Amino acid sequence: MNQFSSSTPPSVSIPTAKDFLTPATAISLHNLSFSYPDNPHILVDISLSIREGERVGLIGHNGCGKTTLFRLICGLLPPQTGTIQLFDQPVQPNQFRSEIGFLFQDPEDQLFSPSVRDDIAFGPQNLGLSEAEVTERVEAALELTGIKALEDRPPHHLSGGEKQMVAIAGLVAMCPRVLLNDEPTASLQRSDETLLLASHDLEFLLEVCDRVVLIDEGRIIADGDPVEVMGDQTLMEAHGLEKPHSLIPHVEPHHAQRDRLAQLPLEG
Repeated sequence: MNQFSSSTPPSVSIPTAKDFLTPATAISLHNLSFSYPDNPHILVDISLSIREGERVGLIGHNGCGKTTLFRLICGLLPPQTGTIQLFDQPVQPNQFRSEIGFLFQDPEDQLFSPSVRDDIAFGPQNLGLSEAEVTERVEAALELTGIKALEDRPPHHLSGGEKQMVAIAGLVAMCPRVLLNDEPTASLQRSDETLLLASHDLEFLLEVCDRVVLIDEGRIIADGDPVEVMGDQTLMEAHGLEKPHSLIPHVEPHHAQRDRLAQLPLEG
């Protein structure tokens, strides 16, 4: 008897259009917790999934754990409990992953070469690329960030904004799939990476992000559309934040209303 001639047809899983259209999971955090010796419960039972291509803003008052979360995601700190996966592969502490780039809050922490060009070339050189490939990536990063004129200058002689652009160029040259930005003060023009941005500039996050995550007391309080989350004044104030000015309805000032009424034609 033919093995396929059964009254019960075999079960076959057929991919749907949704399967092809849903982006891959870039970052997956499951029950993540972390404490410092003198500051316990910085992060408590954090579970979060971020899909490839998303632009996610992290908001919360100083000390709520945003920077610590970034350091955990890129392997600079080991979690006490929980797991971290980057593109379905576990993140191991102190293991380099070229798919992820971390822009520190202070660019001084990642600039150390004698010239801007050398600093940008450092990462690609450590990927084992050929000299031609390194040069190509450095040139592309210089052009993209608009700092070609600075390429021969020592990074420590630059302004704060210029230093951050050099740090961004160094990350861009690595071609990461995920970028973590801690309090960015310069705009990043690329749009294909997955972006996580921690910032107190809520107007900036409204403009850039398609999702925000509110963290307080080490826990995720809200996760959703930026306008819905940051537009909830009660929620924001309960966690030490202000509703962005652009989301506050503007009432016409009394004097403007008076002047407008004075210009109306009199009846009769």
